[in-house]
Amino acid sequence: MKLIIQIPCFNEEASLPVALADLPKTVEGFDEVEWLIVDDGSSDNTAAVAEDNGVQHVVRHVHNQGLARAFMTGLEACVNHGADVIVNTDADNQYNAADIESLVKPILEQRAEMVIGARPINETSHFSMLKKMLQRLGSWVVRIVSGTTIEDAPSGFRAISRDAATKLMVFNEYTYTLETIIQAGQKNIPVVSVPIRTNKDLRPSRLVRSMPSYVAKSMMTIIRIFIIYRPFRFFMTIGVIIFAIGTLIGLRFVWYYLTGDGSGKIQSLILAAVLLGMGFQTILIAFVADLLAANRKLLEEQRQKLRSLASE
Repeated sequence: MKLIIQIPCFNEEASLPVALADLPKTVEGFDEVEWLIVDDGSSDNTAAVAEDNGVQHVVRHVHNQGLARAFMTGLEACVNHGADVIVNTDADNQYNAADIESLVKPILEQRAEMVIGARPINETSHFSMLKKMLQRLGSWVVRIVSGTTIEDAPSGFRAISRDAATKLMVFNEYTYTLETIIQAGQKNIPVVSVPIRTNKDLRPSRLVRSMPSYVAKSMMTIIRIFIIYRPFRFFMTIGVIIFAIGTLIGLRFVWYYLTGDGSGKIQSLILAAVLLGMGFQTILIAFVADLLAANRKLLEEQRQKLRSLASE
C-alpha cells in the first residue's frame, strides 16, 4: 500500500519547509509514504525548496491556474505514481500532520473512500465571526445537495482513495472543497469526517484576500453548486415562483375586470403577461438543464473509466 501526501503550492518557499518538517515519513498501514508538490506557477523558489526538503515528486504548472486546478493536477499525478490513498494538505501548515493517521484510518478500514478533517472552527481564534458563519453555511449547503453529513466542508485536509480520485472532476476554479464532496455524494462515494487539530497561522489565507471578496466568491460558489448539481430544482423553483406571481397578478386583473374596474388596471395585465412568459421559459430551462446534467454525468463516467484504464 502506498500513501502519497500532496500539497498544492503557490509561492510557498517561506512556509513550505515548516509544513514538510511536520509530515510523516511512515504511516501505519502503508508500506510506502511519499510526498508530492504541485507548484502552481510560483515565481519564487517553491520547487527548489521542495526538492531540497526531500519531496519525491514535484509537478509544475507553467503559470498560476488556481487552487482547484492544482488540486486536480495533484490527484492525477498521485494516481499515476501508484498511490492507493492520497492525503491533501496545505503548504501553510494549517493542519496538524500528526492527524494523518486518523484521516486515513476509515479508508484502511474500508468504511469510506473520502475522509474530511473537521476543524475546531468555534475554537479557531483567527477566524472572524463572518467567516465562521460562511463556513457553517457552506457546510449546510453541501450537506443538503450531497446528502452527506460532513461537518466542515471547506476543509482542505482530506484523504481520498485511488478509486475515488479517478471519479472526481472539479469545475469550480476558485476552490475544490465543496464541489468534491457533492460529487462524492452523487456518485455514491462513501464520505465521513474525523476531528482534526489545527496549527497557528504562518501567513494570511490566500483565498481570503478581503472579507467582501471572500463573501462574494463564497456565495457565487454556493449558487454555482446548485446550478451544476441541482439544475432542475434550481430553475424549476425560480420558474414556479415567477409563474405563480404572474398568475396572482393576472387573477387580480380578472377580478377587477369582472367587477367593472379593469380599465385602470392594464399595467397589471402587462406585468402578469411578462411574468407568466418569464416563468414558463424558466421552467423550460429547468428541463433543458436537467438533460444537460444527465449528459454531464455520462461524460464523467466515461472519463472515469478512461482514467482508470490509463492508471493501470
